[in-house]
Amino acid sequence: MGRDFPFNDCGRAFTCLPVENPQASVEALVCNLDCLLDVMTHRLGPGSPPGVWVCSTDMLLSVPANPGICWDGFRGARVIALPGSPAYALNHGVYLTDAQGIVLDIYYQGTEAEIQRCVRADGQVPLVSGIVFFSVETAEHLLATHVSPPLDACTYMGLDSGVRPVQLSLFFDILLCMAWNMSRDNFLAGRPPEMGQGDMDAADYLQGARAQLWRELRDQPLTMAYIPDGSYSYMTSSASEFLHNFTPPGEPRVQIVHSQVEEPQLLETGSSVVSCLLEGPVHLGAGSVLQHCHLRGPIHIGTGCFVSDLDTAQSEALRGLELHDLVLQGHCVRLPGSLGRAFTLVGRLDSWERQGAGTYLNMSWSEFFKKTGIRDWDLWDPDTSPTEHHLLNARLFPVLHPSRAPGPQDMLWMLDPQEDGGKALRAWRASWRLSWEQLQPHLDRAATLASRRDLFFCQALQKARHALETRQDLSLRPLIRAAVHEGCPGPLLAMLDQVAAGARDPGVAARALACVADVLGCMAEGQGGLRSGPAANPEWMRPFSFLECGDLARGVEALAQERDKWLSRPALLVRAARHYEGAGQILIRQAVMTARDFISMEPVQLPAPGQWVVAKCPARVDFSGGWSDTPPLAYEHGGAVLGLAVRVDGRRPIGARARRILEPELWLAVGSRQDEKAVKIVCQSLHDLHDYCQPHAPGALLKAAFICAGIVHIHSELPLHQQLLQTFGGGFELHTWSELPHGSGLGTSSILAGAALAALQRAAGRAVGTEALIHAVLHLEQVLTTGGGWQDQVGGLMPGIKVGRSRPQLPLKVEVEEITVPEGFVQKLNEHLLLVYTGKTRLARNLLQDVLRSWYARLPAVVHNAHSLVQQTEKCAEAFRQGSLPLLGLYLTSYWEQKKLMAPGCEPLAVRQMMDVLAPYVHGQSLAGAGGGGFLYLLTKEPRQKEVLEAVLAKTKGLGNYSVHLVEVDMQGLSLQLLGSEVST
Repeated sequence: MGRDFPFNDCGRAFTCLPVENPQASVEALVCNLDCLLDVMTHRLGPGSPPGVWVCSTDMLLSVPANPGICWDGFRGARVIALPGSPAYALNHGVYLTDAQGIVLDIYYQGTEAEIQRCVRADGQVPLVSGIVFFSVETAEHLLATHVSPPLDACTYMGLDSGVRPVQLSLFFDILLCMAWNMSRDNFLAGRPPEMGQGDMDAADYLQGARAQLWRELRDQPLTMAYIPDGSYSYMTSSASEFLHNFTPPGEPRVQIVHSQVEEPQLLETGSSVVSCLLEGPVHLGAGSVLQHCHLRGPIHIGTGCFVSDLDTAQSEALRGLELHDLVLQGHCVRLPGSLGRAFTLVGRLDSWERQGAGTYLNMSWSEFFKKTGIRDWDLWDPDTSPTEHHLLNARLFPVLHPSRAPGPQDMLWMLDPQEDGGKALRAWRASWRLSWEQLQPHLDRAATLASRRDLFFCQALQKARHALETRQDLSLRPLIRAAVHEGCPGPLLAMLDQVAAGARDPGVAARALACVADVLGCMAEGQGGLRSGPAANPEWMRPFSFLECGDLARGVEALAQERDKWLSRPALLVRAARHYEGAGQILIRQAVMTARDFISMEPVQLPAPGQWVVAKCPARVDFSGGWSDTPPLAYEHGGAVLGLAVRVDGRRPIGARARRILEPELWLAVGSRQDEKAVKIVCQSLHDLHDYCQPHAPGALLKAAFICAGIVHIHSELPLHQQLLQTFGGGFELHTWSELPHGSGLGTSSILAGAALAALQRAAGRAVGTEALIHAVLHLEQVLTTGGGWQDQVGGLMPGIKVGRSRPQLPLKVEVEEITVPEGFVQKLNEHLLLVYTGKTRLARNLLQDVLRSWYARLPAVVHNAHSLVQQTEKCAEAFRQGSLPLLGLYLTSYWEQKKLMAPGCEPLAVRQMMDVLAPYVHGQSLAGAGGGGFLYLLTKEPRQKEVLEAVLAKTKGLGNYSVHLVEVDMQGLSLQLLGSEVST
C-alpha cells in the first residue's frame, strides 16, 4: 500500500484529530500535521542548536510542555524516543543505548531477547518515534553524499540521469551506520525492513550505497533523548486501532469538534464527531467516529464504525439500517473523462495485509460469497492465484454505473441481501468496479480537500448563526479570519445579514453588524488606516435612516447594497467597517432608549419667571466594576459598579442652574460658575437646535437636555417661540459649569447632564426623582450620541458609597443599593483617599470603540474580564461593609489591571511612572474612569499624606503638570435649590 492510509484519502498527515485549539487565531480543523508542527516548534525545538529536524507524519505524538532535553556539548545526530511496552515493540522499532544515551543498535520487529535488552527501569522500551535532529556538521556530511554514486540515484536528480533509483531508510540505513555496536560487515550485509527478500540485484546495488554512507557518517555520534512522559502511536491500517486512538475508552463524554449537531443527546458517550453537520435524529454508538459528513436523519450508526466524507445525498441510503463494526467512506475520484464520487465499505476487523486468508465485512470470503451470491471471479481475474486473493486487489467498489451515479447503497446491500430477485447483485455486477489498489491512483485529493473545506464552513456558519441568535459568548473572530484567508467571506457576510435583518433583539442585530465590520476590517489586511473614527459619509445615510426609523430589515438590506460598492481596496473596506460600527451604535442607542420606561415625574408649582433653580453635584470615583455598565455589556452581560460620590478640595464641582425668562427663546451658557466669559448661545428657532446630536457642537448637551426634558419638540411643525409661549409663557435660560478639568475621568459630563435635567425640569414645573434622573441621563446621552454607561450619574447623583446594577435584559433598568459602612469609616476613608491630577487628558472615544469591538467579537479574555469585574464589585462592597482599607487597596489595584485588560493602552507611560513612585505609600491606586489620563486616585497607607506625596512627586523627573487634591465622600448627592430672581448673566 506504500504510504496510502485506508482511513483518509489525504494521508496520515492530514487526518483530522478530535481536538480544538481555543487559543487559535484562525478557526480551523486540527490535523495530525498541525499537532506534530506544534510539538516540534514549541516543545522539542526550543533550546536546540542550529541544525535540521526531521519528522515523520505517520504517528500520533504527545510530548509534555518541557521534555527536559539537554543539549550541552551536543554534536552528531540525536533521535527522540518515546516509551512503549515490550509487547508493542515486537511490531515496531526500538533503540538500544548505553547509560549515557549513546545509541548502540536499532532493532525492527526484534526478537524478545533483543527487546528485553532495551527495557528501561520504568519497564518500557524506547520506541523509534520518527523524529531525528541533525547538527549542522552531520547534515553537511549527509548532504555531501547526494553527489556520490550510487547515492546520487536517491534524489530527484537521479531520476533525471537515468540511473536506477535507490530507496534508503532514514533509520535502518542512514542512522544505523552511526550506531556504536554496528560493524561494517554486518551493516553492508543487512537490508532495510522496507525491502523484499527476492531482489538480489537491488541488494547488491544497496550494498554500494551503504558502503558510501558508512564512509561519510560512521564517525558522527548518534545519541538518544528519551521522553518518559510522552506517548507514541503509529497510525496502522487497523481500523480497531484507528478507532481506539480517536475514541479513548476512558473518555467520559462525546467529542464534538468543529461540528453542528441538532440532537447531541443521540450521540453516545465515547463517540467522536469531527467537522460534521448533523441535521435531525442521527444516532452514533459508543466507539464510533464521524468525520467530514453532512447527514440528515433519521440515521442509526451503531458501535465500532468509522464513517467519513458522506453528504445529504447519501443520507437516504443509510436510513433503515443499523451499522456495526464497519468503515464506510466517500471518495472524490478522477477517472478518464469524468469526475465523481466512489464509496468503499469494509469491516472493522478486516485486514489490509497481503498474506493470510483474509476477511471482508468481518467474515471469511467463503461466508461472504455464500451470503451475497458474489463469486471469486467477480473480484479477481481467473489467472490470479488463490494465494494472491486479498482485500487490496478485490474489485469490490463500483465507480461507474450505466445509468446513475454510484452511491453507498451499491455496497450496503451486501450487509443484508434482500429477496429482490438478485436485482442489487446484477446492478453491482453491471458496474465498473475497482479494487482498493486500483482506486488509489484515481483519488482526487484536491477535490477532497475542497469538499471538506466547504463542509467545514457550512457547519461553522450554522454554529455562528446559532451563537448569535442565542447570545452565546462565543468569539467569531477566528471564523472570520478563516473565511477571509480562504477567500470566501461572501457566505459569512450573507449569514450575518440574515441574522441582523431577522433579529427581534437589537442587541443580536448590533452584534451581527459588528461582526460584518470585523469581516470588512479583516479583508483590509491591516491596511487602509484606522477603523476607529467618524461614520457620517452621506452615501450611508439612507441605510442609517431606515435603522433610525426602526425598519431593521430594510436597513440591513440597504447596508449590504452600499457595502458592495466599498469592497475594492483597503481604504474603502475600513471606511465601510466604520459605518457598520456606526449602524451598530444606532441599534445600541435604541436598546438603551428603553431606559425611558423608568423615567417618571410629578407636576409641581411652576417657579416664577426669573427664579433660579440651582442643582449642585459631587464628582464620582469608581472603585470597582467600571466598563460593565457600558452598553451593550450593561444589558447583554449585566453590570455592577461600586462608586463613591466625592467632593474635591471641599467643593461640589459640578452644577447647573435654570430659570424661566419672558422672551420665547433659549439662552444657554457653558463654563465655570464664576466665568463671565462663559460660552453663551441664544436659540431663537428650531434650526438653532439641530446640532443637538453632535457632541462637539457648542452647547449640544444643553440643547439635548431641552429636547429630552420634553420642553422642546424638535420635529414639531410649530416654531420654537410658539412652543415655548403655548406651554410656558416664555423661554428658558440654562447655565452649566464644572470646576474639573476636561477629561478628568470623574464622570463630569454625565453628572452635568443629570444636573442640567434636574434644574431644567424643576424650572418647567416638574419634580424628577434621582433614580428616574439616572435613566433620563442614559436617554439624553443616546440622543446626544455620546453613548456611555450609567455609572457616572449613579456615582454623582446618588449620595455616599453605593453599588449600581443592571440585569442582562431589556428594557435597561438600573437599580442602586447604598452600602452601609462601620461607624467612623467614612471619616477614616476621607483621611486616606487622595486625588492626583496627572496632567494627561484622557481620550475616551477610541477607547470605547475598541472595547465595544472586543466585546462584540466576544474575545475570551474580554468575556472573562467582564465576569470578573461584576464578581469583584460584590467583593469590594463586602470590603466596605467590613471597613478594611488594605482589602479595598487590593481590590483597587486589581481593578486597574482589569481596566487595562478591557482597554489596552489606557495607561500612559508618565502615569505608570507616577504610579510606580507612589506604590510604596499606598494600599492601592487606579486611574479614574476609562483611564488614559485624568485623575489618579489613591488609598494611602497613612492618613493625611497630601504634603508627603507632593514632596515625593516633586523629586521625580518628567511628570509634567500634575497636582494633588484632597477628596472626601459626599453624603448628600444631588441637591436642588430655588433662589430669588437675579440679573441674568
